[in-house]
Amino acid sequence: MIEIRELVELPDLVTAVNLQREIWGFSDLDLLPVRLFVVATKIGGQVLGAFDGDRMVGFSIAIPGAKPGGRAFLHSQMMGVVDGYRNAGVGRLLKFRQRELALAAGINLIEWTFDPLETKNAYFNIERLGAVVSRYVLNQYGNTSSKLHAGLPTDRCIAEWFLDKEKTPVDITARIEVPYEGARTREVQARISQQFLEHFRAGRTVVRFERGETRGAYLLADKDGLQ
Repeated sequence: MIEIRELVELPDLVTAVNLQREIWGFSDLDLLPVRLFVVATKIGGQVLGAFDGDRMVGFSIAIPGAKPGGRAFLHSQMMGVVDGYRNAGVGRLLKFRQRELALAAGINLIEWTFDPLETKNAYFNIERLGAVVSRYVLNQYGNTSSKLHAGLPTDRCIAEWFLDKEKTPVDITARIEVPYEGARTREVQARISQQFLEHFRAGRTVVRFERGETRGAYLLADKDGLQ
């Protein structure tokens, strides 16, 4: 049984920091420092750990933010699960605990970034959680030391998870296809990035993710058709 706990004690926060090396292979320069984890616990953010017995096998960190006009939201800065526990529902447990705590604090929006080439994450974010995407950032974090990023620019979708809304059926007006195999090349990334930017400039939003045999597809709808 995996247990999700709020992390407040320094040793647990240090463990979460160190998990970054195990999961992503980051160098010290790319690590989120323990000071950020400590501050997040003091200013209305969240630091959560997923435990199998006494072992921490996953974590998440979210920090508070404010939209123009003062609307509060949480930015989920990082979530990771160690090898051997992925695809086992740990990420979902962390996310739904995030949701529970956010709603209890009167916050109904959580945002985070994700790599559009990671189709499993895309399906989880959009289909399992119900997030939508209407913004895209080129090279959000610069090039990193993680082997998982394959030396590519860190182009990212921004997921918006509206906690008090349910998706309703809409007309799909565009799609962006991503191949499962060989997707982590600069050519594929550049093509997909251009398509995202063009569709978002045209006022479309990603509302669904479709899985096929050899590729996935982001399905977009016109914002005017969204409730």
